[in-house]
Amino acid sequence: MGNQIEKTYDIMEVCLLAGKIMLQSGGETYRVEDTMMRIAAAFGIESTHSYVTPTGIIFSAEGTEPTKTKLIRISERSTDLKKVSMVNSISRRISSGEVTLEEALEHLKEIDSLDVTFPFRVQVAAATLASGCFMIMFEGGWNDFIPAMISGGMGYLSFVYFHRFVPIKFFSEFLASFVIGLLSFLFVKMGVGHQLDKIIIGSVMTLVPGLLVTNAIRDLMAGHLVSGLSKGAEAFLTAFAIGAGIAVVLSFL
Repeated sequence: MGNQIEKTYDIMEVCLLAGKIMLQSGGETYRVEDTMMRIAAAFGIESTHSYVTPTGIIFSAEGTEPTKTKLIRISERSTDLKKVSMVNSISRRISSGEVTLEEALEHLKEIDSLDVTFPFRVQVAAATLASGCFMIMFEGGWNDFIPAMISGGMGYLSFVYFHRFVPIKFFSEFLASFVIGLLSFLFVKMGVGHQLDKIIIGSVMTLVPGLLVTNAIRDLMAGHLVSGLSKGAEAFLTAFAIGAGIAVVLSFL
């Protein structure tokens, strides 16, 4: 009996760790719940219930006496679809019987500790290039390509550094968009840039919460109303912060 209870807790630990990694890395709520239930079923727990929100996971395993329930808190969220893919791969191997419970826990711990993000300089370079390309996509002129690149790159750089000093996403996004608006205005004022609106639009696109909006809509369509509304609210706050930062620049300059 004691071994069975211990095994159940180990299975729940694997399920919750997989769910935590996916949720922290930008996975959708329904995908997190489905992955956790599939892992539990593969290890012999058929009746499980999970309640996932952007800030926490509650997981319960029935069929044992007493019913076991665990809760974990999610405080940090980012976009790392590589980790989501890696957890999905482990889940498929568990379902096919290729991985034991101990091996699954070890693999998931390795994934959780991995830093698979691109180097910071590569992220800044990508944001810089993307800003210029977005400006062209929104029908801006090629003579504004360099100003948009610089504004977007500096805006993303500012966002990262502001977030390190003030770990409140709203203020980091507000200050980053303020930097973008200020640089864009200065470029146009000096005659280097020409279309202020196109430069600003292209530059702020690296801050726009595209994945968050997509996941909010998908969660709402899947019936996860709490998660969908909370992610939608988070996306709205980000959009408001970006708009407010640009509005301050345009109002006082």
